[in-house]
Amino acid sequence: MSLLELDGVKVHFPIKKGIFVDRTVGHVYAVDGVSLKVEAGETYGLVGESGCGKTTLGRSVLRLVDITEGSVVLDGTDLAKLPGEEMRRFRRRLQMVFQDPLGSLNPRQNIESILSEGMIAHGIGKDQEERREKIKSILDKVGLPSNALSRYPHEFSGGQRQRIGIARALVLEPDVIICDEPVSALDVSVQAQVINLLDELQEELGLTYLVIAHDLAVVRHISDTIGVMYLGSLVEEAPSDALYAEPKHPYTKALMSAVPVPDPEVEDRRERILLTGDLPSPANPPSGCRFHTRCPWAQAERCATERPQLRDLGDGHRVACHFAEEIASGELALTRPTGIEAVTEGEGAVVEQTEDEAKVPAVLLPADSTTKPDATAVKEKVPSAAEAPGDRTAGAVAKDLDAAGPDASDSDKEQDKTG
Repeated sequence: MSLLELDGVKVHFPIKKGIFVDRTVGHVYAVDGVSLKVEAGETYGLVGESGCGKTTLGRSVLRLVDITEGSVVLDGTDLAKLPGEEMRRFRRRLQMVFQDPLGSLNPRQNIESILSEGMIAHGIGKDQEERREKIKSILDKVGLPSNALSRYPHEFSGGQRQRIGIARALVLEPDVIICDEPVSALDVSVQAQVINLLDELQEELGLTYLVIAHDLAVVRHISDTIGVMYLGSLVEEAPSDALYAEPKHPYTKALMSAVPVPDPEVEDRRERILLTGDLPSPANPPSGCRFHTRCPWAQAERCATERPQLRDLGDGHRVACHFAEEIASGELALTRPTGIEAVTEGEGAVVEQTEDEAKVPAVLLPADSTTKPDATAVKEKVPSAAEAPGDRTAGAVAKDLDAAGPDASDSDKEQDKTG
């Protein structure tokens, strides 16, 4: 049995409306049926774009938000069914490192008070002196001096404050630590230090991590297994190397294609999948597959009506897509149903053309462009054959200069003559 198991977890927030009496008019489906397992001693990485429900899922494991439906089983105990006082005692085995290292620390307490608060609540240490010695030991593990005990959060840098947040979790000797975007607020060099620190602590103390992040490079470096979330649901799950080597879900393919490659030649030649359109509202998610409104391979007869289940394709690679095998083999061609604008990009440029612009010459957009050109603007920018720069003669240039009159500057004339 896995150390931590989530089965069909749903977190729905009611939408209230009314002046004198609030009534529920709908729900925000922040997390809608997520099932995953975290093995003891491993790191599970959870990725996805902002608003997909990653943080809400992490908070639901600690019961910081109420679970609407489903179970969260830690070492055989269903946390979703525990009453308040039992859950409070059980939280010693579950701790969280928050995204904002300054906002998660009380500015009115010094570091010793912050770290000893949880120890006092859970009865760790016989007296303050024993707790102080344990805190000094933990601070040494996270790379902070013992004289930090009497200092306040504002006296530390961002990386040091995050180390204090990690120390606060460690003093309670937890089994599972949930890291919610632990390095997103830090500089790149400091990010590497904190990630390496988490790795070292895991090896030394046998910790289990659930890492929530949107930085794919960070997740790949630290995770054993990766789950990809989209609009409250888990769409793909696989071992780290397998997921990066061969993503199966269209959404994961688009995410991976957005990761820059530190080789200019490879970066220019590789294919990219650009998804346009906004993320649908979690208060009104699409029917069928949640991703079908943005999917380049969407099939109207099934994707829009039937919600795919997370199924195993072998070697622990689970995908929630009806046509994962056909997409991987190339049998399924790219489609562009109404409302879907997804383009592939190669050789550093992309060619776009719609039915409304069928008579307008195609325009090369730069690699980072996601804006569709206006048809009128395209017509104005594309010269006719008679006006093509290569067909202009010296006489035509002279006529243009004469037509410009005496207001034309000498520099302009010189530029036209040389051009």
